[in-house]
Amino acid sequence: MERSTASDTDSEKPNPSHHSTGTVQMRIKNANSHHDRLSQSKSMILSENVKVPEPVSRHRRNHSQHNLTLANIISTQDHTVVEKEGYLLKAKIADGGKKLRKNWSTSWVVLTARKMEFYKESKQPALANLKPGYKPECVDLCGACIEWTSEKSSRKNVFQITTVSGNEFLLQSDIDFLILDWFHAIKNAIDRLPKERSCTSRNLEFKLRRSSSIELLNSLDTESKEPKPEHRKSLIFRLNYSASDTNDRNRVKSRLKKFISRRPSLKTLQEKGLIKDQIFGSHLHLVCEHEKSTVPQFVRLCIKAVERRGLDVDGIYRVSGNLATIQKLRFVVNQEEKLNLDDSQWEDIHVVTGALKMFFRELPEPLFPYCFFEQFVEAIKIQDNATRIKSMRTLVKKLPRPNYETMKILFEHLKKIAAKESVNLMSTQSLGIVFGPTLLRPEKETGNMAVHMLYQNQIVELMLSEYNKIFGSEED
Repeated sequence: MERSTASDTDSEKPNPSHHSTGTVQMRIKNANSHHDRLSQSKSMILSENVKVPEPVSRHRRNHSQHNLTLANIISTQDHTVVEKEGYLLKAKIADGGKKLRKNWSTSWVVLTARKMEFYKESKQPALANLKPGYKPECVDLCGACIEWTSEKSSRKNVFQITTVSGNEFLLQSDIDFLILDWFHAIKNAIDRLPKERSCTSRNLEFKLRRSSSIELLNSLDTESKEPKPEHRKSLIFRLNYSASDTNDRNRVKSRLKKFISRRPSLKTLQEKGLIKDQIFGSHLHLVCEHEKSTVPQFVRLCIKAVERRGLDVDGIYRVSGNLATIQKLRFVVNQEEKLNLDDSQWEDIHVVTGALKMFFRELPEPLFPYCFFEQFVEAIKIQDNATRIKSMRTLVKKLPRPNYETMKILFEHLKKIAAKESVNLMSTQSLGIVFGPTLLRPEKETGNMAVHMLYQNQIVELMLSEYNKIFGSEED
């Protein structure tokens, strides 16, 4: 049995002499073949010390664009891992440095290692319902800044994220621990990100767009060579000076001081005609001095226009005109342009009356001066009508001439309005309600505003009804 087994074993062994010639020919043939097929002629049994050479790629493209190592793949996957997600109130207040109107909205916020994404709804259930091409709003956290703020919103628990591209976001939640958790999560994500050169270059590019100062360019050149501090309050408008920039900063300060000290005074600019005296918002006596008159020309023009085409208009002086058109008329008057109230753009008479009321309302000191307010109030309290009228007449005569002349022409005009009461429905009482708070008011408001308003209306009403006795001559 042993011999038969041995013979069987010998018969199964290949004959070296029989295959030697074939093997040599095969290896010679494979030696002349392509380098990548050389491994096919080698034995499948390898010793532990023999290493299989890796195939060498001769294409340059494989060494650059397509040579992804395991570390690169892991790093890329880490940036897409969701670290935190949930609902927050979000408002975008700046886009590329341009301020935006604050508009709060609820967003589903997704935080990854490198960026934040804002969705209108929860990402998981809404993922299937997203329209083709839908892209969430994305915030790159590289080089971003995060800080609590109480000035940008009246809401509580608000923090701001500012990116290097000039975008600013406000995030808020009424739940204290929730917003605190979000703040620390975002801050940790920002701190973990390296201060990459791309972030720095984008920050510099944005700052260069915001300023053309030579000193700023010099400081930015120094800033690009030095590491930036980790905690920055603003990435857009603040310059990060290092110790070596002290001289540059002092030079900028000295130049600013020289510029400010050499600025011409307001009087010099007015004399040169670069700055013109304003009509609206100026003291009455200054306007009259500038025009060398006792009644402002604008007041005369408005009164003439109303008496030409507004005496019969229903609710004249009570009905408001278009505010935008009134402001346009105000601008024209302040620019001292030639004013023609018969122009088609001022065809609405309520615009003219609105501008006249605005002129008296914007006087730094009202037509009835502050120092006379209490005296007029005491006079209107007098029970005897004749004594009351006499006191009013005495006070009116004491007024400065511009105030007296302007008051006289205005009340003469309002008396004509009241004479057409049957048509325009504006009685002396209605005109008193309209012009009382406009023409006289206390210098300091007190708790008696309602009482003062009542007296203001009564004073105007009395001066209209007794105009001839108050403004007439002694003989009258």
